Amino acid sequence: MVLANKRDLRQTVKRIERVKTWQLVILLIMAGFVAATFLRLNNIGMIERRDAVIAADKAGDRAQLERRLYDLQRYVAAHMNTDPGRIALDNTYQRDNERLKQQFLEQSESNPNGNVYKLAAEVCDPIGRAQGWRWPDPRYTACINTELEKYPAGDQLKHQFSPLPTEPYYHTFASPTWSPDFAGWSLVVCGVIVVMICLRLLTLLILNLIIKHRYRRA
Repeated sequence: MVLANKRDLRQTVKRIERVKTWQLVILLIMAGFVAATFLRLNNIGMIERRDAVIAADKAGDRAQLERRLYDLQRYVAAHMNTDPGRIALDNTYQRDNERLKQQFLEQSESNPNGNVYKLAAEVCDPIGRAQGWRWPDPRYTACINTELEKYPAGDQLKHQFSPLPTEPYYHTFASPTWSPDFAGWSLVVCGVIVVMICLRLLTLLILNLIIKHRYRRA
């Protein structure tokens, strides 16, 4: 009975040894290459959509910009390895602030006490050009408001002259840790092969120890 059990264990070991570890390692390398390729393709798809957002921001088409942002958000949410980072809509921010500045200028021009903003700008614009900053730079805003304080008519305007908040012009989108696409499933295959290699080595080790120690007298 002992010999029969020992013989069965040896046959089990031989069956396991038919699949070589190096064969599984080769499969793992191939699967890893495929997974890396699909992960790279996911990232390229994100970059193309992010570039489309940047191009729409430069073009100034707000409707097109919203479509490109939605397209990027939908793609990132459905694919792993597609984190676009923090996207700043700098051109849209500049244009919106220029419109805000124009509204402020029109309000100042209608002031019965005179265009105090124009007087302040005559002081701050040359300073800004010399030091390399302009609206909506906080330093330009501070300069204008400081000049407005010098005029009685500017007291009602100085608190209104400030740039738009920047937070709405920044966008971040979260990429999933794993996604059910080609990249995700190829990583699953890699994981399965790794588990198979580990189980094979562990099983062979245990069976050989059993044969060596339990049946050594037989």
